Amino acid sequence: MKTRVGVFFGGISVEHEVSVISAIQAMKAMDSEQYEAIPIYISKDRKWYTGPELLDIDNYKELDKLLEQAQKVTVVRGESDNVVLQKDPVPKWGKRTVTEIDVAFPILHGTFGEDGAIQGLFELLAIPYVGCDVASSSAGMDKVMMKQILRDSKLPTVDYVWFYSSHWIEDSTEITKMTEEKLGYPVIVKPANLGSSVGISKAENRAELEEAVEEAMTFAPKIVIEHMVQDMTEVNCSVIGDFEEVEASVLEEVLKTEEILSYQDKYEGGGKGEGASKGMESTDRVIPAPLSDERTVEVQELAKDTFQILGCSGVSRIDFIIDKSSDTVYVNEINTIPGSLSFYLWEPAGKNYTELTHQLIQLALKRHRDREKLIFSIDSNLFSIQSTDGLKGSKNGIK
Repeated sequence: MKTRVGVFFGGISVEHEVSVISAIQAMKAMDSEQYEAIPIYISKDRKWYTGPELLDIDNYKELDKLLEQAQKVTVVRGESDNVVLQKDPVPKWGKRTVTEIDVAFPILHGTFGEDGAIQGLFELLAIPYVGCDVASSSAGMDKVMMKQILRDSKLPTVDYVWFYSSHWIEDSTEITKMTEEKLGYPVIVKPANLGSSVGISKAENRAELEEAVEEAMTFAPKIVIEHMVQDMTEVNCSVIGDFEEVEASVLEEVLKTEEILSYQDKYEGGGKGEGASKGMESTDRVIPAPLSDERTVEVQELAKDTFQILGCSGVSRIDFIIDKSSDTVYVNEINTIPGSLSFYLWEPAGKNYTELTHQLIQLALKRHRDREKLIFSIDSNLFSIQSTDGLKGSKNGIK
């Protein structure tokens, strides 16, 4: 019997369209002899759909028509403690469920998908799921939290300051002064919990800094400002595994058309050709990155350390900055659900996309088996010793 893999994609994120591309790539790559890929599309207005129509990328050009054809569903635990896709609304008569899923495979980039939100749902449903858990997803998504954790473990990150938008509104002068004293110009201003270069700006003076912060605040309430390394090379490395065992991919050097790698650079190949239909595969890059063997190993080891220190599982892509003037490598960020699942970094080493998706599903099942051995609740009968007076605040009550 095939393992039914529910692939969750779309979502409430600025990376919605990229998620659709990545998910369809992954579903087409799965071994159809072992797995049945079940698409579960989450629309921008938070409705969930399934159906074979969702497997064709061309159908998304007429989204309203596509969703009329697809089946609207909710994901619930069934009567047999299984996880099912239930018709929405639930019919009064006839079959209520569409199908059952054995494993959840989230391919949701950005907020509400890569930040631990949907992973929490999977935990409550008690279903095996691919990729990072709630804590590592949250830590990886929040650039400030990630930097704090990595710095505590002595991994190199560029200097930064961070604040909430309310702090900026209350005292932008003080934050500006702190930025100038600690970092100087130029700087990079980013929303703390977004990906795909959305909301990111360069600032070379105070006026540009204020403009960049205002822009970032439209996307997130938490802002990070980083020292900008000007003479740099950007390289990426993918890691697959868990806390016990990991392996690192070949490296890529990412090329760009501007000083900051833009959304168009990442997903449209610099805005040229058919890149928008290929996801991160379309990015202009050099594979393997033209680095020395020693530098390559250094980056790969830092990538594996980053992955395990953050408690990651599944596949991630860690992005690095090499400061050519000081010959220093910095961890820039981690993508816990990377575009195209970084399959293009594994193929050169002999791991094709089908093998990659198989390994990810098996890692999910392994973690689920391990967690089933843990104790999450204990037998107790606290209510039997709780008196009515105790509920009113007497000395027998709980304090």
